[in-house]
Formats: sequence, C-alpha cells, structure tokens
Amino acid sequence: MRVRGIGAATVLIGTILTFLNPFDSSDANATTLPSSSGYKSARHDNRHGAMHARSHVRHVARSGGISCVPFARNDSGISLTGNAWLWWQRAAGVYARGKVPEQGAVLAFRANPSMRLGHVAVVRTVINAREVEIDHANWSGYGGRGRVARGVPVVDVSEANDWSAVRVELARGQDFGSVYPTYGFIYDRPDNGTIVAGSGRPAPQQIALNPAPRDLRPWAERPWQTYEEVAEVPAQPLTEPDSRAGQPAGGPGYRSR
Repeated sequence: MRVRGIGAATVLIGTILTFLNPFDSSDANATTLPSSSGYKSARHDNRHGAMHARSHVRHVARSGGISCVPFARNDSGISLTGNAWLWWQRAAGVYARGKVPEQGAVLAFRANPSMRLGHVAVVRTVINAREVEIDHANWSGYGGRGRVARGVPVVDVSEANDWSAVRVELARGQDFGSVYPTYGFIYDRPDNGTIVAGSGRPAPQQIALNPAPRDLRPWAERPWQTYEEVAEVPAQPLTEPDSRAGQPAGGPGYRSR
C-alpha cells in the first residue's frame, strides 16, 4: 500500500508538471526573433504566431492590459519582436520601410527621455499626407495604460513631411500632445532594399495645432529652434599677459581688458 501511494503521488506530480510545461516553453520561445531567412519565414511561421498568441493571452491575464508591441504585432500581422524602439532596425531585410503612411503599416516611434522603450502603432486610416488615424495600446492619456485606443488622430509636424516628428491627439479633445520623434513606417510586405519616400513638395499642415507641450527630439533635429553663432576674430585680444606674473597664456596671470 505504501508503494502504491508513492507511485500515485509521483504520477500526479508528473501530470501537473506536464500540464504546466507547454506554457513555460511557449513564453520562452515567444521572445525569439523571426528566422533570418527573411519575410516569408517571419510572415508565415504559424507555430511562431501561435506561441505569440499564447504569450499575449498570459500577458493580459497577469497585468490586466496589453502593451503596444503585442498589440501592433497581432493587429498588423508584422511578426517582429523586442522593445518597440528596436523594430525599425529589425525590420531591415525582412519588411519594407518608408516615410509614406499606408493603411495597416506600423508607425515606429523612437526612444526618448519620456518614452525610453519607444512605441509602435498601426495606421488605421490615411487622411492626407500629413494626417492619419492609428490604433495602438498602452498610450498614457488616450485609452490609458494597458488599454487599446482606436481611431486616434496623429499629425506629421516635420518640416520635410517625412513623418520623422509627429503629434498625437490628447484624450481631452482636439488638442495635440508633445512632438515625438519617429523612424517612419514598416509595411507588411517584403523588403526590396529601398526606403519608400514621398515625392513632390512637402504638404502644408491642414489643421491648426495648439502649442506643443514639449519637443522630445534632440536639439539638432529642431531646425526652427536652433540658431547659428557667427564667430569673428576680434580686432584686439580680449586679454593680455601680465608680465609680472610670468604665467602661461590662459593662466592666472591673464587680466581682462
């Protein structure tokens, strides 16, 4: 009887471990990158997609919400992994990329001091060359942390109309938020080795925008806020050496005129 009891307990524990193990392995595999063989492998690996789906369900169950990456992956069909700011580089050689908005494309936001992991959103509607509507998740202020927001207006505020800087509509109405730097769009088609660029002159801004709360781009990328200093050689030196001090130029022996 004692031997039978031990055997039954062993079988029971083994059954529990066997039941739990597939979920653990799916979580581990869900973070692997698509095959380097390219678009076909990344797009059509059903097993890879199934693992991501299970991982997504568990993530929602644990946190009560969803982050932007699994949402964008599931909504667009673009099978990239990793933090959002990595998507642009990881799409190279697999998915086409460009500066022109298209329905279903993923808009990739760059990392910045306010959003260190970047952000990804799916283009729902293209309104014109400067305006789109997006679906995205986990955006503070519109939909809320862990929630999905759909049909959110986004405007391109870059001078070149290349979608390198955008503003997203705030939840409180028609005001738009800070200027966010972006990489551009990732399209659900194979990479042909070129970046899709717009043709013609930059389109004018169609709507009036409220002042931006913050500009989160590096200073070098804010052309209308930078200025040029003109350096001129002075007619006379601003300082002269103090012969009594015997100090080299620039030292304490210098005195101002």
